[in-house]
Amino acid sequence: MTFNILVVNPKDKVTQIAVFDNFQLLYINNRRHTAEELSQFKTVYDQVDFRRDVVFRELKNNNFDMSKVKVVISRGGLIKPVHSGIYEINDALRYDLRNSPIGTDIINIGGLVADAVASQIEGAQALIADPTVVDEMHDIARITGVPGVERKSIFHALNQKAVAKIYAESLKKNYHELNLIVAHMGNGTTVGAHCKGKVIDVNQGFEGDGPFSMIRCGSLPLGAIVKMTTDENKSKEEVYSLLTHLGGINAHLGTTDITEIENRIKEGDRHATLIIEAMAYQVSKSIGEMFVALKGEVDAILLTGDLAHSEFVVNIIRDHVDRLGQVIVFPGDNEIQAMASNALRVIKGEIEVSEYR
Repeated sequence: MTFNILVVNPKDKVTQIAVFDNFQLLYINNRRHTAEELSQFKTVYDQVDFRRDVVFRELKNNNFDMSKVKVVISRGGLIKPVHSGIYEINDALRYDLRNSPIGTDIINIGGLVADAVASQIEGAQALIADPTVVDEMHDIARITGVPGVERKSIFHALNQKAVAKIYAESLKKNYHELNLIVAHMGNGTTVGAHCKGKVIDVNQGFEGDGPFSMIRCGSLPLGAIVKMTTDENKSKEEVYSLLTHLGGINAHLGTTDITEIENRIKEGDRHATLIIEAMAYQVSKSIGEMFVALKGEVDAILLTGDLAHSEFVVNIIRDHVDRLGQVIVFPGDNEIQAMASNALRVIKGEIEVSEYR
């Protein structure tokens, strides 16, 4: 069977593989990896060849002919700030994915795996689309009370922009005509103010700004962080891990399985109830901040990400923000479809591929 778009999306213990013929989804699978499989690799970057081989093996086992592939596309990584768009993987991008100026995360190897796959298919391009560092913030949103320390634009750009465009299309309007607040809720949570096609303000969820989420701590009292590094002698690495991977709901409840948590809530677990309500409350407050950033001119509030599957979470947020605008839910991350859509636009010549420098 032939196809022309291959989407590869490495996550912590999963490699998502999707095959499209133009925008028709032919095949998708989440190839799960055991902790034992991944323990042989010292860093996420050591997994690139392993993940590449998983992709080829999966497609071969399902009788896909890769000779017709034109685009292999993945998520972007923690690279330098860029404008929204599609980027071909060149030497500069390869270097920054491996030597991130921001930090190490599984998202950094997406482009590297796509590149490793495409390099073995004659004529195939390796691309990333709307990486997490898309930066359209207004300068006023960057300023903090400490000169030299600025707020950064690092967010779920791919999914936020994808659902915003889907919503605009449902109204038969252009994304650039609308003002939207988009909240992506999952392992990390980011809430963006989309003003006529540009995200003019957004919390930097990766390093602990905004609501806490499944594994990220969210905004914290800064004095407590200072005490951790001094009174408790925690290293920079230990504190950074707490901010990015060891906090949030998992730290409070010992799981990131929202179904398990909801079952605990139904069984009367008051602590689980409090933690989830607190998380949803913080998301609601961030939506309120973005309402102010848009000066109260909001066409809709869009909730997305894996936690948008939870009616319990969504209903708490609705209760807080209904008066600010219509709440529309797009559960899941929509990343696979967004990447395929971007790849198809490249194939059709509807959009130019940008050069990363």
